[in-house]
Amino acid sequence: MYKIAFTDIDGTLLGPDRELTPATIAAVIKIKDEIPFILVSSRMPRQMYHLQNDLQGLELPLIAYNGGYISHKKEGLFSVEIPIDILQNIVDYNESDPKNKVHLSLFHADNWYVEEMDYWAKREESNTKASPEVKSNREVLELWKSTNLGAHKIMCMGDQEKIQGLYNYLEEIFSDQLHLYRSKDTYIEIANKEVSKLTGIKEVLNKCYPDITLSETVAFGDNYNDIEMLQGVGLGVAVANAREEVKKVADQITKHHKEDGVAISLQSIF
Repeated sequence: MYKIAFTDIDGTLLGPDRELTPATIAAVIKIKDEIPFILVSSRMPRQMYHLQNDLQGLELPLIAYNGGYISHKKEGLFSVEIPIDILQNIVDYNESDPKNKVHLSLFHADNWYVEEMDYWAKREESNTKASPEVKSNREVLELWKSTNLGAHKIMCMGDQEKIQGLYNYLEEIFSDQLHLYRSKDTYIEIANKEVSKLTGIKEVLNKCYPDITLSETVAFGDNYNDIEMLQGVGLGVAVANAREEVKKVADQITKHHKEDGVAISLQSIF
């Protein structure tokens, strides 16, 4: 009945050490010749390739930036960016009051820029096994203006109070143009409002698997940005550690991500 599987990574697929467990790798490899197993994340592509490699799936497409960018064999297949004028506004606002300034990471395709290797950049580097390029936000803006590019994602990290202040500003000014994801009190992940993980899945089916319908898809998730995806696919599965709002829309609930929930579910479904 189901012909393809999509999964969120952090908090869903990875085990307790933010690594793929042997059980998960074995479960995916067992079905991979018949069931494409595709990664869907807010991460950049370069932070996902090592996971694809471990799952023997480098030939598969992947959905990055919560649906904002689709990469296939390390080539761009689909792209929706945050326009440069909005990016300019966010950088200007962030630099308007030094006391409330937060860390901004700017992403486009496989490029990740930070102003300095501060606590937040090092933490993200450790979590994702990818390193950023150090370049000021202003320099990145000028580079992207000259090459007619925008951001696939802006990641804001900082003290809870400062992040909340920035969130309130963005919600007031850009709520109709931007997705603002809060995976933690100290994070805001920003993407273009036109995209989501579900729109990414639809693009992958359209471009790479035109014979598979949305009703024949399975998806796994744990967080707010997975809700639309789990609601829209044929079978939405939440891990036991998922937010309550995610569990409410899921068709099934599997074990905790630290207990190989996705692997257990794959064995049951396929």
